[in-house]
Amino acid sequence: MTRTSLSSLYIVAALAALSAGAPDPRIGQAARYCNPLPMVTAPGGNASGDVTVIREQGRYYMYCTGGGAWISDDLLNWSFQRVANVPVAPHVVKYNGSFYMCGNSGPLFKADNPLGPFANLGEWKKTPDAAGGWRGPFDMDIFIDDDNKPYLYYPGRGVDGIYVVPLDPNDLTRFAAPPKHLFAFNKDHIWERYGEMNEYTDVAWIEGPWLQKHNGTYYLQYSASGTQWKTYASGYYTAKSPLGPFTYASNNPLTRRTDGLVTGTAHGSIVEGPDGNLWQFYTIVLSNPPGGRRIGMDRITFDEAGNMAVKITDMPQWAPGAIKDPAKGNSGSIPLTINKLRAMNALSRASSEQPGHEAAYAVDNSNGTWWEPAATDVQPTLTIELSPATRFDAVQLFTIDSVRLLFNSGRGFGGGRGRGGPGVAGTPPAGPTPTERTPATAAVSDRPAVNAYQYKIEVSSDGQTYTMALDQTRNAISRNVIFEEIPPVRCRFVRLTLTNWPRATPLGVLEFTVFGKPGGSLPAAQPIPAAR
Repeated sequence: MTRTSLSSLYIVAALAALSAGAPDPRIGQAARYCNPLPMVTAPGGNASGDVTVIREQGRYYMYCTGGGAWISDDLLNWSFQRVANVPVAPHVVKYNGSFYMCGNSGPLFKADNPLGPFANLGEWKKTPDAAGGWRGPFDMDIFIDDDNKPYLYYPGRGVDGIYVVPLDPNDLTRFAAPPKHLFAFNKDHIWERYGEMNEYTDVAWIEGPWLQKHNGTYYLQYSASGTQWKTYASGYYTAKSPLGPFTYASNNPLTRRTDGLVTGTAHGSIVEGPDGNLWQFYTIVLSNPPGGRRIGMDRITFDEAGNMAVKITDMPQWAPGAIKDPAKGNSGSIPLTINKLRAMNALSRASSEQPGHEAAYAVDNSNGTWWEPAATDVQPTLTIELSPATRFDAVQLFTIDSVRLLFNSGRGFGGGRGRGGPGVAGTPPAGPTPTERTPATAAVSDRPAVNAYQYKIEVSSDGQTYTMALDQTRNAISRNVIFEEIPPVRCRFVRLTLTNWPRATPLGVLEFTVFGKPGGSLPAAQPIPAAR
């Protein structure tokens, strides 16, 4: 049985258990997810942000900058399908039985189903006095209210802020009234300012509106300070009418995170999950490659005053439907490998590394650095000693239960900008020239070509004898982010072996994270096994 079908069964079982009042789920028995999401990559599809997710007849459809559509029954497992005419920052909405798609450029499109084909309805039309704030299509959001009236929300440029305009119900390309300016950049909202430290006091880029109605209140999300910064975040205003007036929320910013693997969290959408809760999807801005972006999701909660909240996560979380109360948090698994190559863990080591891209960068909890093995390394390995390092320390064991891998796939904003440098689109493949061909490099280059990362995870208690914990040496699913469950196992050492990988760009591991929990200690002064 495939992992996809198992995960779907997990969710069905969890929903049934919840309705029966069963206790909270257990690791290994209920499905989990981990950000960034492990989205399938394929020609014509790169999940690189500006994400819209819609629900239609119990199925979910995701559209991103980078083209294509992703399809899921559970918000956990996504398959990819090519869709023509997908623009940058695509937005799809259902109206009167048809599906409309718009984006950052070009016309409005219409289809009979979420996967198209989408027909061109022509360019956007304005009434003669409706030019204020309209500079052409950009980050558009079409909202259909409960009375079936359509509204278009869009940003101006830079500090202009967000506008709304009613649309003609008979022709969604036509404005039914002049646009209304809802709010602009406010430099007193420090998180809205440009810069990695929000240091540009008078510069911003307000974009990415999304309107959500909940319990009679209209929540208008927007993004700032710009998608090139890890300070990229979202906030929201509220109103009692789709036309406002809108009031700035007191608990802003809504989504903001600047460290770790999940940073620059903004420009997304909201969808009701299979558990009945609202889920926030968002862009994740990476430091590497330049402009690189991924996708994240987390639950939305509301307090008694109606304030919206989203807790951004980067550790394993229960999947939709696994727990009844979304505020209960993660499943309890924590990262066990962070900085275990810098903390004097004597037996943590790699089979090879390139200068400037040492193995320690694979476990530094940063999305801007990476481990790059030597081009001649036939099967790169990375061994992590989880226990403390010295003979004076108690030997700590851990129970591991899952793994996350981020690869430097060379896909930046909109599919890569070709800036050069390792792992960036436009870089020649790694490896020697024909005149440099050696038996070792021949062994690498003569392997069967694959589009997926293939690997295995082994564990050991003594650093000498290893057993298989996860075998993905025949993996055929193309992803640049991987999250896999591991049957819980107690160990002191974890070893990653990369057995094959795509050759489009040099092999680079942005991050290797093993998750789990403390598993007890042995007496102090345990002998350190000899390095092998």
